Amino acid sequence: MFEAPTRAEATTTLHFASNGNFDSAGSYVPGSAGFNLADVSSLAQLDSLPDGVRGLVWVGQCNGADAKFVDTVRPFIGHPKLFGFYLMDDPDPTGQHFPLCTADHLKAESDWVHANVPGAKTFILLMTMTSSRTPSFKDTYNPANSHVDLYGIDPYPCRTELNGCDYHQVDRYVAAAESAGVPRDNMVPVYQTFGGGRWMDDGGGRYVLPSASQMQHILARWDALIPAPVFDFAYSWGSQNGDSALAGAPELQAVFLRRHQNPIALNRMN
Repeated sequence: MFEAPTRAEATTTLHFASNGNFDSAGSYVPGSAGFNLADVSSLAQLDSLPDGVRGLVWVGQCNGADAKFVDTVRPFIGHPKLFGFYLMDDPDPTGQHFPLCTADHLKAESDWVHANVPGAKTFILLMTMTSSRTPSFKDTYNPANSHVDLYGIDPYPCRTELNGCDYHQVDRYVAAAESAGVPRDNMVPVYQTFGGGRWMDDGGGRYVLPSASQMQHILARWDALIPAPVFDFAYSWGSQNGDSALAGAPELQAVFLRRHQNPIALNRMN
């Protein structure tokens, strides 16, 4: 049986859960589980956030600092609730899996943000270029070639073919990102909070929504490796592909709420 580490004490204070952050009335809903970094795509959504919640603005272009990019980003300049910009999700430097996204284009976007939006962070979610068993981020993106501030690292260890979770997948992803030039201080832990639906994993099975106990092991594994990230990331709050996600999992919401209210106490419980 996997034994969760106990030595680290998480000190992260910003918590992000992507997708489906606003209900039909426009209210921010992940706050009920202690999430305080919102997934926003408009100025109106950023304006609507409650006190104590900041916004990570989705961009998703990777065409460099062209007119469209500037028009997307400029309205958020100076907003007191702005945290930063989510430049790309799973950018592909080869163009084999998704549209080509070059490090130079991300560099131009990130440089524009740093020059024109003081204090704002830039963020991308990295895609492994190999299998989850032997992840690699070689020749993709790092602070040296893209000037992006923060990099989401997203092992999803709970799968049907494993009859449980491979918690050491977290270690492999962190080591691979570090080997590719991403320092741990620039990494953002991404926690698996989805399962089922139409998602297929790369081992011939399907992802499984972690139980509360499994989630505590995942969190403890991350805390042992990256105890104080700038923020952490639960994927996903809302369902994306017919799957079960955090919005419909009250037992997982309870784990995160306890953690966000008192992260050190929860770690010591493990």
